[in-house]
Amino acid sequence: MHAICYILGKLNQYIQTMDINSHTIDNNLVPLHQEISESNSFIDVSKWLEDHALPYMSLMAYYKCAIMEVETKFKVLNENFSLGDDCNPIESIKTRLKSPKSIMEKMIRRGYPLTVESIEQNLFDIAGVRVICSFTSDIYKLADALLKQDDVFLLQKKDYIQNPKPNGYRSLHLIISTPIFLQSEKRMMKVEVQLRTIAMDAWASLEHKIRYKKSNDRLSGEDCRQLEICAGLCSQLDEKMEEINTRCGR
Repeated sequence: MHAICYILGKLNQYIQTMDINSHTIDNNLVPLHQEISESNSFIDVSKWLEDHALPYMSLMAYYKCAIMEVETKFKVLNENFSLGDDCNPIESIKTRLKSPKSIMEKMIRRGYPLTVESIEQNLFDIAGVRVICSFTSDIYKLADALLKQDDVFLLQKKDYIQNPKPNGYRSLHLIISTPIFLQSEKRMMKVEVQLRTIAMDAWASLEHKIRYKKSNDRLSGEDCRQLEICAGLCSQLDEKMEEINTRCGR
């Protein structure tokens, strides 16, 4: 597994700078093949590249395109809403492509075959777009506007704002399918969309840093309780800011 993760990591580095056409991919594989062969001589690199590398690189490039498509949709919506009420509902947009290590670990943990086809069929969060909004109402306004578009299809919805996780986490999660248009084909790609307020995102980011510090194998019960209290305070902040915003006539 470590060898495969190493190879996939190198592949992802190439994906970040390559164009999406077979000629560029083939040219990139030449120096890549030499580099990983030197580090992983104990596996049949040539066969692995032939069987998996090109399909994997192509799939990750397609996910990268899907991220750009969805990010653009939100930027357009943000601009459109600003024309109506002179206020942009989006504070920021963050995107990410799931790392090879995380992909492999999740596939193994769930017992799925380690193939490119299985990755595409079974993992819905490889491409991620996180939208940070000003107010809770903005989250639902943006989600509704996105899902009304005729090339966006909702596959799964989890509302952790109305039903927070036990640890206090709040966010609206959507798994959508949307097309990307390539040189000679159209492909439907899955993207995970997370919508949060500034307060929700601040709590989630800090909680993640605290919970997953390398020195913290396990948080104490009291620490977990305090994090839940902080989540409640963030929720109260969102409610108060929403009330003030409504009174101000927005």
